[in-house]
Amino acid sequence: MIRMNRFLTTCIVLIFPFLLIAQDSEVGLILGTTGYTGDITPSNNYFSTGKRHASLGVFLRKDLNRFTAVRGTFTYGKYSGDDANSKIEGIQNRNLSFQSNLLELSLVGEINPFGTNSTGEKIQPYLFGGIAVFHFNPETNYNGQLVELQPLGTEGQGMDDFDKPYKLTQISIPLGVGVKYQITDRINLGVDFGVRKTFTDYLDDVSGTYVNYNDLFEGNGQLAAALGNRSGELNQEGNIPEILPTGSQRGNPLQDDWYFTAGVTFGYKFSTRTRNYKGRNPTGREFGCPGKNL
Repeated sequence: MIRMNRFLTTCIVLIFPFLLIAQDSEVGLILGTTGYTGDITPSNNYFSTGKRHASLGVFLRKDLNRFTAVRGTFTYGKYSGDDANSKIEGIQNRNLSFQSNLLELSLVGEINPFGTNSTGEKIQPYLFGGIAVFHFNPETNYNGQLVELQPLGTEGQGMDDFDKPYKLTQISIPLGVGVKYQITDRINLGVDFGVRKTFTDYLDDVSGTYVNYNDLFEGNGQLAAALGNRSGELNQEGNIPEILPTGSQRGNPLQDDWYFTAGVTFGYKFSTRTRNYKGRNPTGREFGCPGKNL
């Protein structure tokens, strides 16, 4: 909780300067859904996703010229996966699961081939790409309680000859498409879909190989050993985890995790003025007070 509060504070500090220059731009909400692609998805298909969850975001958009804009967005969403949902018996037997709240602050550039808000176009499709910083914290349900996985080191993180614990705050690359429709001079409605290329395979706390149960028990404790290998929980004769040898496959370390958001956007323009980028009003319309067009 302390780490998440620090992340929220940092986001506010970073986005405040953007607020100061956005007086002639657009503010809005994104209501949508989330998903993720990783090691705990229903199948090995690259496009297989975990369970969908609701998401909420706020954004500020500022036009740079007739065809490009910049947008800062703060998004909250939840991501999860469960081997029980897989149709593959081997994945079901692995018996891993996770859930994580995810906070993201992104800054993207938009390309609007038909024109931006400033030109007054009714329909505005766009492409976007940029950079984001996000904070996540995978947890799992164990004996009726949520347990944070990263501090445990379920794949031996922190032990001698193993990797260090993975970072919970990381960078991603947002890429996506969207379209807006001008309902009034100030209000627009749209849809937005974006994927995030991450540089971690641990959104779900699963990446490489099993650590020998006894070694993990000795190095990181009983809870790490129990949650590092949960296949034995399916044993009807008792809840004793199966002891797998070091190096048995647990996840796919060759493919980093991805997450995505899709939603409906509601935008409000601070000004109804159009810009004259070519010496004339590109739409032939004037908004606001006479003589105030740029």
